[in-house]
Amino acid sequence: MYLSRRWIPSIYIGFLERTEARIPLAKEIASLTNVLVLGATGFVGGGVSRHLVRNGHRVSGLARSDAKATQLADAGIEPVQGDIETDLSAVLAAARKADAIVYAAQIAPPAERQAVLGLLEALTGSGKSFLFLSGSGVLCQRTRGAWSADSFAEEDRFTPEPLAIARVETEQRVRAAAREGVRAMVVRPPLIWGPGDHGHVPMIYRSVSVTGAACYVGDGLATYGNVHVDDIAELFGRALLSGEAGALYHAVAGEIPNRWIAEAVARDLGVPTRSITMAEAAGIWGEFGALIMSVSCRVRDAASRAALGWSPHHTDMLSEIGEPRLRALAASQTQEGA
Repeated sequence: MYLSRRWIPSIYIGFLERTEARIPLAKEIASLTNVLVLGATGFVGGGVSRHLVRNGHRVSGLARSDAKATQLADAGIEPVQGDIETDLSAVLAAARKADAIVYAAQIAPPAERQAVLGLLEALTGSGKSFLFLSGSGVLCQRTRGAWSADSFAEEDRFTPEPLAIARVETEQRVRAAAREGVRAMVVRPPLIWGPGDHGHVPMIYRSVSVTGAACYVGDGLATYGNVHVDDIAELFGRALLSGEAGALYHAVAGEIPNRWIAEAVARDLGVPTRSITMAEAAGIWGEFGALIMSVSCRVRDAASRAALGWSPHHTDMLSEIGEPRLRALAASQTQEGA
């Protein structure tokens, strides 16, 4: 079910005036919405799913195995058997039954494009909501560890990262679906952190297990915006309730140069920091990981905050420092040096 923002007051205020129950507007709409989350067993999709369940939505999620189906059911999410890459027809059938679809799956770009195009075609003219999880990586700049003064707001022009051209094209296709009867929106978060994440903080802890030092590339001033998984989940919930068709939303809580992260990890473990080359970084994190740890990706979200009334509750990614799960990533090297 989709209710545009301009319809809500005339429909729901009248309804509330005639009933003795005084239910908050957002809660009333949420309780009537059946949301299908693609990627519900993943880090971000799982966070979005749990947030929606807590806020009264009926949520279903895609499960590729019995174990994943049990995981979803235990979280109050109705499991739907299917696989985006191998059984898209089952996914399309589930999407047609839902009121809203959140696409938070993490698959290869060609498969992602095929799945999104299929979903948008299936939803054409339905007025249903379709929220697509992108990422600020489309904006990143290859600085090899150096600082960049550039940051990007929602509608700023930019030169896409070559590896992300397919993702940018998918973003454009999602937004264009608003002209075809789909309440389609793009959410473009930066680095997402929180319990169980695999972002820059865990990666620098992992570098200690390889080198004995907390590593950063070059000058260590490459800077990535960040946001907590619970906060991005809240933004999805707000976009579902009041977002505009065709909109692009950013959500950033802060930004930290990689060198600052490395210094915090070094203090926690009692090890030195170390500047490394791109070749050394590839040996630690792989080619793609080295790229991620060397680029600058700074974003602004003033328009999104104003449109959705969103602001983050978690603003310090370094609050992760010292978590046992992170120290375990460096344990092999630190124990050997003890």
